[in-house]
Amino acid sequence: MMRAISIRGGKGGADALFVESVAVPELRPGHVLIRVRAAGVNRPDIFQRAGFYPPPPGAPATLGLEVAGEIAAAGDGVDRWRVGDRVTALLGGGGYAEYALVDARHALPIPGDLDFVGAAALPETVFTVWSNVFERGRLRAGETLLVHGANSGIGVTAIQMAKAAGARVFATARGAAKAAKAREIGADVAIDAAGGDWAPAVRAAGSVDVVLDMVGAGYFERNLDALAPDGRLVIIATLAGHEATLNLRTLMLKRLTVSASTLRARDADEKARLAGAIEQHVWPWIAAGSVTIPVDRTFPLEQAGAAHAWLESGAQFGKVVLTVE
Repeated sequence: MMRAISIRGGKGGADALFVESVAVPELRPGHVLIRVRAAGVNRPDIFQRAGFYPPPPGAPATLGLEVAGEIAAAGDGVDRWRVGDRVTALLGGGGYAEYALVDARHALPIPGDLDFVGAAALPETVFTVWSNVFERGRLRAGETLLVHGANSGIGVTAIQMAKAAGARVFATARGAAKAAKAREIGADVAIDAAGGDWAPAVRAAGSVDVVLDMVGAGYFERNLDALAPDGRLVIIATLAGHEATLNLRTLMLKRLTVSASTLRARDADEKARLAGAIEQHVWPWIAAGSVTIPVDRTFPLEQAGAAHAWLESGAQFGKVVLTVE
């Protein structure tokens, strides 16, 4: 048996999270069992807890999409990993626990000299940013990225990775202090979105080639206006609405591309492909110190509810991580 975080009643507020004793996941061929030392906390966890984001078929009901720890056991057909190897991994669920089962192809060696907390802050956001900014958004050196929610895990990761790739970065955040911190970690232009419409400040600084948006309908038209000809808007969340009006002539005249995606529901082979690309392209940036994902605060596993409440408050800058003793 092991300790894991469950949701009292199946859904609810942050106070619905509690520690429960459950069975350790059964090892399967092609999978590894990780002794979890740290687990990242992400917005999708909050949506699942509230009943709005059910896990995909076959995924554990336990929250948690990223972990770091040691390999405790390896299933048949696993050649890369040995017991005791230090890894970080992307999960379909199950990270808020002492042990997590994961497809061996979705685990990566901890880069550089990161500890478990720093490593647990990587997979969900790095996979998301690589897939959406660099693959779907096709960001290249010399181009400009606009990222909203600069204080979030996705925001800080996108800023760091875009700068490492040689791009210019505009960022928005709610509050002057958060905007200042965005500049400290590499944003060339950081705008306090709480002070009013951010679009004039973006236009004054120049148009952008790629927009990474987590806001949705509330920012849709302004995102299109901010894009340069041949620009790309990539939507990964809809925190301010999921229905927007689209003027097709705007797309036609500026030759814009609009795309949207989620990560969790992608199949195992696609996640394995992403893991390989990230190890090749992003892990060297992290090992060299070019990409450093700030961890805002840690909480012990037993205080998962407090971690959720802190993330929901929006006061954080960077990642929130659970530690597992």
